[in-house]
Amino acid sequence: MKVLLLKDPKDKDSGPDPYIKELGLCGFEATSIPVLSFEFVSLESLFEKLSHPECYGGLVFTSPRALEAIKICLKENSKNEAWLKSLKQRWKAKPVYVVGKATASLVEEIGLIPQGEKSGNAEKLAEYIYSREKPSSSALLFPCGALKREVLPTALREKGIPLESVTVYQTTQHADLQGSLGRYFSQQGIPASVVFFSPSGVKFCLQHIQKLSGDFLSHVKFAAIGPTTAEALEAAGMPVTCTAESPTPQDLAAGIQKAFHAQNC
Repeated sequence: MKVLLLKDPKDKDSGPDPYIKELGLCGFEATSIPVLSFEFVSLESLFEKLSHPECYGGLVFTSPRALEAIKICLKENSKNEAWLKSLKQRWKAKPVYVVGKATASLVEEIGLIPQGEKSGNAEKLAEYIYSREKPSSSALLFPCGALKREVLPTALREKGIPLESVTVYQTTQHADLQGSLGRYFSQQGIPASVVFFSPSGVKFCLQHIQKLSGDFLSHVKFAAIGPTTAEALEAAGMPVTCTAESPTPQDLAAGIQKAFHAQNC
């Protein structure tokens, strides 16, 4: 059975895509189609803030893209030198809160120690943070995207924990999205399941998938990587067959396998 993953395929140089691999182990033939493009912005402002760890109580990352923004900054020799000389050690002494393993591994790549990676979503990360932070402490620095949800800032504000957001990337539709979807459906047919990885993916893809599936739309099982994405699908009027218990290849594959097993019982 075929599964369409609405996400960037993993770089071939870093091994097989873990989602495609895990679904393959469960007997599914998965294909990834890139949905989003990212434009990085305000990088000078970001590094200026990173240059003053004494002004902040720690860092918060809810997206791998925010770490990519920092890595772009560190490609400049002078900035990388400053990071290695003192900034990395000074930030290492502060908490670095993250959602998910992918974000956590990128935090480790820049030499910091992530915590809270098992939170799974912004709501749970907020709970994790305010179980550890005191109200009215120094602000946590939050590099984020222009389309960030307000769940985390609102939850922390209600608990008196200051958060300073800095927008470091903007999300747009991938230039070849419509063409990629058209080619997939014409060459491989209608997939048994379509997996959405973000509310933005729902926004940019759902209409095309509805049109391409036509009368067979009701045969497609829609899956979501997490509760936020599931909510976006439901808000668009689509039934969600399964939501991964946590945003990992293993949990997604297990959820999809369970959904098809239940249908066949």
